Amino acid sequence: MAGVQINQDGLSEKDLMKDDYSLSKVPPEKRNMGLLSVANIALGISTAIFFFQMGSVMAIQFGAMNALVSGIYAAVVAGIISTIIIYLSAKTGMNVNLLSRGGGFGFIGASLTSLIYASNFIMYCAFEGILMVYAVNEFLPFIPMWALIIFFGSVVIPLNWFGIKQLDKIQKWTLPIFIVMLAIALVVSFIKTPAYAGNFLSFMPEGVQFGGTALLLCIGMQNGLLGLMALLASDYARFLKKDDVKVGKYIIGFFPQILCFFIMGLIGIWFGVRMNEGNPGVYMVQLLGVGGVFFTILTQVRINITNLYSGSLSLSNFFENVFKFKPGRPFWVVVSGITSIALMLGGILDHLSGVLIAQGIFLMAWAAILISDAFVVKKLLKIGPTYYEYRQSNLYGWNPVGVVAFIVASVLGSVAGFGYMGPFLENTSAFFSFIIAFVVTIIMAVATKGKYYVKEEAKDVPAEEYIA
Repeated sequence: MAGVQINQDGLSEKDLMKDDYSLSKVPPEKRNMGLLSVANIALGISTAIFFFQMGSVMAIQFGAMNALVSGIYAAVVAGIISTIIIYLSAKTGMNVNLLSRGGGFGFIGASLTSLIYASNFIMYCAFEGILMVYAVNEFLPFIPMWALIIFFGSVVIPLNWFGIKQLDKIQKWTLPIFIVMLAIALVVSFIKTPAYAGNFLSFMPEGVQFGGTALLLCIGMQNGLLGLMALLASDYARFLKKDDVKVGKYIIGFFPQILCFFIMGLIGIWFGVRMNEGNPGVYMVQLLGVGGVFFTILTQVRINITNLYSGSLSLSNFFENVFKFKPGRPFWVVVSGITSIALMLGGILDHLSGVLIAQGIFLMAWAAILISDAFVVKKLLKIGPTYYEYRQSNLYGWNPVGVVAFIVASVLGSVAGFGYMGPFLENTSAFFSFIIAFVVTIIMAVATKGKYYVKEEAKDVPAEEYIA
């Protein structure tokens, strides 16, 4: 058809826009979202009441101060990693799936990280969705849980159909409602007779002390979330205007992390201790009645549309790379939604702690490889190309730099996570895998001399997209 441009993957510009460039980098002329719009989407992610639950559960099990300190740790570490990832994403127009192709994995190797990434978002979609189910069940216990799971797992699918522009609109419309209802819930919790009458930050379960194993357990749970939040920002930062990158990488990198891990976590600690309940889907209904049901549904819909969005991008990458199957991002939205429903029906929330620790090991290793490759291998050592190549025609299927580093870090991190290297590394296994992946990436890049990054140097990469 005249006037329609087709890229090398056989997709028209219209198809790419509909898919939000799930298989291609965002071209410079399409990186036109303002800082406020991208930050608004990030805020929608950060205001999920799952972060309430993290604060509540950790406070009740391990003490309020252990939960609070772990939240501060997570905000700082996630903020630093997120700022770096946002810089790379905004500079190149690529999300972490595409960055991984030219960032040490190769196009097939990167598909492994895409599948892990997608599985994480689908699991979080299930974690978030089940909170809506508990809220309605607390208010209307006669409705079968399975029916609520199917309904709330399905309702976010059509809301995700049209991509990032729709996400921005939904977040803008719902944020004021969220703020008002949260303020009302806080006021009611002050008035209501508390289950614990003392200073909420002084709460400590019997036999638990501040620091030591209890704090490490909290940090271990936070690591699963902070790795995901740091990588997630790339899905939206790639649309950021060039003029907003310099300031935006810090605003989008740090503020959402402070909000979700510290502020939302602190509020969760307050609610959990005051109500002696770890599930926000339950205590919000106890505080606000039907308003609590509405509040829970509102916040979880806000986050789950972004979970499905990022999960669908990653699945698109995996199946295109490995099987050349390209049905379009909306197809993967449906697949992700159905899979999250199955996980909810299977009771995934009962395995929260273990899932978070495992996810932290894989995601932190992945983040370490991207950072090590960008700033040590590419920028400092000048090994391989100093730009990111995402096109399969110019990439090797496997690059041992990232693949070996990821496997080694994941295996050793998992061994540590299962407790075979002592209690300290058991609860810091994600950070342990980060360090291993960072170092092994450098070793493998030096050993291979960057041979497997690209088949030949590209001549069409804009100068402003070079790392060095």
